[in-house]
Amino acid sequence: MRQYTSPGEVKIAPTDNIVTAFLTRADTHPDVPAFAYREGGRFIDVATADAAEQVRELAAGLVALGIEPGDRVAVFSATRLEYSIVQLAIWAAGGVLVTIYETSSPEQVQWIMGDSGAVGIFCETDALKSVFDQVAGELPECRHAWVIEDGAIDEIVAAATDESREEAKRRTHSIKHDDLSMLIYTSGTTGRPKGCMLTHYNFIYTVRNVISALPDLFGPGNSNLMFLPLAHSFAQAVQAGAIAGGVKIGYSTGVPNLVEELSIFRPRWVFSVPRVFEKVYNSAKQKADKEGKGKIFDAGADVAIEFSRAERPSLKTKLLHAVFDKLLYGKLRDVFGGNLKYAISGGAALGERLGHFFRGIGLTVLEGYGLTETTAATFFNRPEAIKIGTVGHPTPGTSVKIADDGEILIRGGCVFKGYWNNPAATEEVFDDEGWFHTGDIGELDDEGYLRITGRKKEILVTAGGKNVAPAVLEDRLRAHPLISQCMVVGDAKPFISVLITLDPEAIEAWAEMHDKPASIDELLDDPQLNAEIERAIEEANQAVSRAESIRSYRILPEDFSIDGGELTPTLKVKRSYVGKKWGHIIEDIYGG
Repeated sequence: MRQYTSPGEVKIAPTDNIVTAFLTRADTHPDVPAFAYREGGRFIDVATADAAEQVRELAAGLVALGIEPGDRVAVFSATRLEYSIVQLAIWAAGGVLVTIYETSSPEQVQWIMGDSGAVGIFCETDALKSVFDQVAGELPECRHAWVIEDGAIDEIVAAATDESREEAKRRTHSIKHDDLSMLIYTSGTTGRPKGCMLTHYNFIYTVRNVISALPDLFGPGNSNLMFLPLAHSFAQAVQAGAIAGGVKIGYSTGVPNLVEELSIFRPRWVFSVPRVFEKVYNSAKQKADKEGKGKIFDAGADVAIEFSRAERPSLKTKLLHAVFDKLLYGKLRDVFGGNLKYAISGGAALGERLGHFFRGIGLTVLEGYGLTETTAATFFNRPEAIKIGTVGHPTPGTSVKIADDGEILIRGGCVFKGYWNNPAATEEVFDDEGWFHTGDIGELDDEGYLRITGRKKEILVTAGGKNVAPAVLEDRLRAHPLISQCMVVGDAKPFISVLITLDPEAIEAWAEMHDKPASIDELLDDPQLNAEIERAIEEANQAVSRAESIRSYRILPEDFSIDGGELTPTLKVKRSYVGKKWGHIIEDIYGG
């Protein structure tokens, strides 16, 4: 199949948008919790009506302080309740949200603020305000800099007047579908970040159609724990769906506290990038190995995968599955709070083995795919129509086409308006028929399920002329408990190789079990460790032809990180940066 359009498109009313959807829910379901934040050892609910009142008052304060329709206002913060309140208020005042990751450097803040022409910025803490202050002198258009933890919201609300309240109300009801709602800057893996212009229509179109396709996730009584950065389009799309659908959002205080908070909040579903699911699996495996129960865990994992793969599991598999459900699977489900039914995975490929494993233990992972340019929630598996190893069907009403060179093209209401201040880049990604060119490579099967096979710009061509998609190999390698990150190399080289980093926590546990030093430097040449890595490479090579297989590898002395510059805030490897930083290692692999 070369082209497919998902049926069941929901038509959007002209006055419908995320802000009015939220305020309408406040009128119809005032006492239903919209949000929840952590206080001590519990989560405190925030009623929809109370949150809406705060949004209205904050919007009125912004209007009183001179924020005009179309003005860009940035939020430089980690994920928290106030982020959502501020964002909704910016929209209600007619403004445009500009997102900035809390891990951004002064240079990145300067670029995003300067390029967007933002007139104000909400900084989460004094520490982030100090980052902004380093470049504030070069941002003459920015008239306001507020600090959330220093009482900025109360300060702005205090500025509201009766006149500004009426004006904010008028602006809220004047929002048009084509109005710009948000600028989200791409992660910059290939040069300067570009501002993606997402409209109010992009969000409400995506949300209404996602809700129609996933009623069991966005129906009454649902809750999810938000821990991914709201600076990213994936989290923004999920937040918009939860707000419009009445799903209670709990705000995690950070990934280090995630396991504890899952057990406190007990969400019905979560969303995450694959690395989190890999860490859950690997941590459970390490714990079992350390307790001398590694063989039991491995057997249970094999049964879970077999149970998931089989259309009709054998009686033996069913019996074993029931046994392991008591021994193992229930404990793993408890890691997620014990109430979890679904998990949405996006941002990278999860891998078939992990997908089957989690479904086999009773947790349905709905893998999906999208880009910032397509409002993130573009493809996803449905609970009643899952094909593990694919990213499912498009959102209802969205069309997908596979170009002659394998590139995935998308058309529909989810597709962005273009790149801010960059008409040349915009023209480059749209063709004459209005198809958006994603830059990703994929295949459509006979039922319209999409499988991602690589990224066009990341395709390696060996000296022998063989095209190699690194993602296929990298996804399998990262599934190994000891491997944290990896990057396949070999462009214009005689064979394929890989750079590997070790998971610090996993290697410490492994070293203790094998009575070895925990220092990675001392383990780099350890024969037993290298044998483990070689087995992982052999497993990964099963997915490709011999010409595409990994022939050599090097273990790097340190892990990739955001602070180190090797990873984007969404944990994607910056291939060009890694290639430069570790270029001497790559040269060594290929003999200089």
